[in-house]
Amino acid sequence: MALLDYVLQEPAYGWKDSTGNLVKPTVGEILKEFFSRLNIVKDRKNWLPFFSWLKVVCLIPFFFLFVFKFFSLGMLAAAFIYSMIIMGTHGTIWHHRYCTHGAYRFRNAFWRFFTQNLTINVIPEEIYVISHHVHHAKSDQPGDPYNASAGFLYCFLADVNHQPIAKYLSENDYHRLTLLMQHTGINPNTYVQYKKWGSLVHPGRAVLSWVLNWSFWYMVFCLLGGHALACTLFGAAGFWAVGVRTFNYEGHGKGGDKRRAGTDHNLKDMSVNQLWPGIVAGEWHNNHHLFPKSARSGFKAHQVDLAFYYIRLMYALGAVSGYRDDKKNFVKQYYEPYLEGKATRDRLLRHKRTDS
Repeated sequence: MALLDYVLQEPAYGWKDSTGNLVKPTVGEILKEFFSRLNIVKDRKNWLPFFSWLKVVCLIPFFFLFVFKFFSLGMLAAAFIYSMIIMGTHGTIWHHRYCTHGAYRFRNAFWRFFTQNLTINVIPEEIYVISHHVHHAKSDQPGDPYNASAGFLYCFLADVNHQPIAKYLSENDYHRLTLLMQHTGINPNTYVQYKKWGSLVHPGRAVLSWVLNWSFWYMVFCLLGGHALACTLFGAAGFWAVGVRTFNYEGHGKGGDKRRAGTDHNLKDMSVNQLWPGIVAGEWHNNHHLFPKSARSGFKAHQVDLAFYYIRLMYALGAVSGYRDDKKNFVKQYYEPYLEGKATRDRLLRHKRTDS
């Protein structure tokens, strides 16, 4: 079996049934799995999903302070820009295109660290990266950790129920797993530490990174706009942290086939290009599934790609040493054939109307 077939911790309800079909658990089964995997008293190996949601819970008070104490139209605009554009684009730049797909390379470790910490730290890299490799290998199939066909809650709680790594990998498999994260600069656990904590990253290093990141950004925001701005932007980060968990359900057609001819050229899965995530975060998802290792996914003229603009800027400044851009491949392999086919169909239709 390939490593990606068993690298994730399988939920109690399983990935597929005896006939090989996707298991679609009930709401009760999903919630039972969710709370079981957050129980660090029962098993300390549950620490990483617990830690991931702890950060979300810690952001909630900031959100309420923004709404009930510091609310103004100016702060609302700041919250909108930070949550929808800055946090979203950073997720695409860092977690998606770099950590998972290695679509570009940093000149040195400083610029990697700089980009990693451009925003408030919310999503653990390990939770995102390993599971996203599986998502591409098994997109919309049993084993896809956020398979939209299993429903909204299946995707929304996937970071706890489906995305953590398996807890009993062999030493050889664990070593292979660390290679998927090697370029990110994250210092992995030894195999002995992995068997103790059930994760690639050590909880001590994860907590220290979290505390330093939040302390730095709270201080910066306070210097720029006092506690009002700091609470507003931390609350906005919390809003994004919840909202981003809905993306893959929406981005794969909510379990149906929402692909459109001329817009979604990848026909191998149910991914779709959505205007809003594309504009605010560069997440042209159907394009991305065609060329996952491309630093650009906004291939058409109207497809704004803020994440790619950042990568291009960093390249111009010398912080990024190289990147991959598959726009020309997209145009040649998919868009031009589509336009030619459309022109042929239009001609045939006109001839048919003339003959009739």
